[in-house]
Order: sequence, then structure tokens, then C-alpha cells
Amino acid sequence: MNTKKESIVFGGGCFWCTEAIFKMLKGVISVESGYAGGQTKNPTYEQICNGNTGHAEVIKINYDKNLVNLETLLTVFFASHDPTTKDRQGNDVGTQYRSIVLCDNQEQIDVCEKFIADLNNSSKLGAPITTEVKMLENFYLAEDYHQDYYENNKQQGYCQVIINPKLKKVQQKFAELLK
Repeated sequence: MNTKKESIVFGGGCFWCTEAIFKMLKGVISVESGYAGGQTKNPTYEQICNGNTGHAEVIKINYDKNLVNLETLLTVFFASHDPTTKDRQGNDVGTQYRSIVLCDNQEQIDVCEKFIADLNNSSKLGAPITTEVKMLENFYLAEDYHQDYYENNKQQGYCQVIINPKLKKVQQKFAELLK
């Protein structure tokens, strides 16, 4: 079977968390941390942190469409962060932490919009999804020390307190999807 490689960009708070989550999934070829969704060219982490670039902390997922479909990736994405809080994930506050999906083509946009509509229609009691969905214009790779952050810093406090519980939740809820 030939690899049918596609990519999608997700922003769901700190990219250290989302990168670690998606690296565990079958069919995911690679995950890169970066910046996208804004107007500043070649932003730095320091610029992103000030919230004035328009960019979000994101991950670019390259995946084999024969092994994992976009709907499965969206299921994990929406289950692993709070898509109902605008410009915030836990203690991380600002537009750089917003929930966002950046797509390579109109087909992906259509799948994402239908997925969100189905989520919103599944419960009238829940808060509406605030996740932005739009076409990817530019993806800027984050600095080297952000790549594989969790893998390289497992003993660091943030990894222990924030990332580990998220990983455990995903491992329990989506065991059949793990590598």
C-alpha cells in the first residue's frame, strides 16, 4: 500500500502538549511545532508570546491518509483541549493559544466545518465551539528547542504537571489509535 501523505495544522493551546499527543497516533508520520494564522513574517517565540503577531502556537501534522483519516485526527484534537474557550487553554491566555484548524484544501475545510457543526448539534447544553477553521497561508517552523519538547524534557515541571495528565487521558480514551 502506497503512503497517501496529507497534512493539517492544529492549534489547541501550548504546542508542546499537542505535539506530544499527536506523535503517539498510528498513521502520523511527523509532527512539527510552529506558528501560523497571523500576519507577521518569520515570527520568533518571543514575538508570539506578546500576542501581537496574530499567529497561534500550532503543530503541523503529516499523516498517512490510508492509516488515519481526518475525522479521527479531529476527534482526538477536540477531545484533548477545550474548543469552547476563546483565546485560552487553562492558564495560557491570549490569541496565540486559540483553538484553530488550518487546512491545505477546501475538502479539509468542509470536513472540519461539518465535524464542528455535528459537535455543536450533539448537545444543546454545551458551550459552542469557538475553533477557527481557515485555509493555511503560511506555517513557520518554531525554534529547534520547541521541537520534540516533551520527549526531550519529560522531567521538567510543565511536562510533569500539564502534559503528562493530557497524555494519560488520550492514552486511556484512544488506546486503539496509539502506535
